[in-house]
Amino acid sequence: MRAVQPVAIVGHLARDRIAGGPPRVGGGAFHCARALRVIGREAVIVTKIPPRDRRLLDGVVRLGVPVLFRPADSMPGFGIDYDGDARTMTVDSLGDPWTPEDARGWVAEALRGVAWAHVAPLGRSDFPAETLAALARGRRLSLDGQGLVRAPVVGPLTVDADYDPEILRHVSILKLSEEEAAVVVGGIDEQALRALGVPEVIVTLGPRGSIVYADGLAEHVPARPVVCDPTGAGDFYAAAYLAARAGGAAPVAAARRATAVARDLLAGRG
Repeated sequence: MRAVQPVAIVGHLARDRIAGGPPRVGGGAFHCARALRVIGREAVIVTKIPPRDRRLLDGVVRLGVPVLFRPADSMPGFGIDYDGDARTMTVDSLGDPWTPEDARGWVAEALRGVAWAHVAPLGRSDFPAETLAALARGRRLSLDGQGLVRAPVVGPLTVDADYDPEILRHVSILKLSEEEAAVVVGGIDEQALRALGVPEVIVTLGPRGSIVYADGLAEHVPARPVVCDPTGAGDFYAAAYLAARAGGAAPVAAARRATAVARDLLAGRG
């Protein structure tokens, strides 16, 4: 029997304001942890947080997934509003960049024995190429496409394709939303996704499911729509996909599993 491999999530938490409400914990590190709790996968969350915001970390710790962290000077903050599936975001603050020294030092120690890790940036300044190179040493790295397209500026969220292409050299799995794919490569067809040069590319399509590009081919994995607050959906999917791949599932099978996990979490199950 194949041994179950631990996985890791590396990235900032966020200080989110949903529809003008009070600040609450968000960000990829938090939402991925929610999915990993449901899956029951051995995992570790690696994050940074300012001491003044330490209470937001409690929401992650309560999930029961091990958390390793270091203090930061600042953390990302967002105002988020929804109109149906359409999301409008404002960047209130940026987080500290993750440095190559972080990756080669305390983060490398936190990731000891981890062969699969998902990096969850909330903006383009979070993870420079040199940092990703260090994180990818000896493991497969998954990356959220927010780290390619979100400009590191405070104010209305701005997206563009002004990213360092060197970043993609260190990535085994790239997770993009449909909107991010349009910015990065102009579409979601097989040829466009192949041009990225990443072995596996996942494009989430909201209630329409996802596109899985692997082994030179793209396949649509459908989903059943769920009426809900979609906050965290992409992170649920990314964590579940990584866990399934680490467990030996093929890309399309992993996408089906990730779709089911995300649907259950969005529907309030788990």
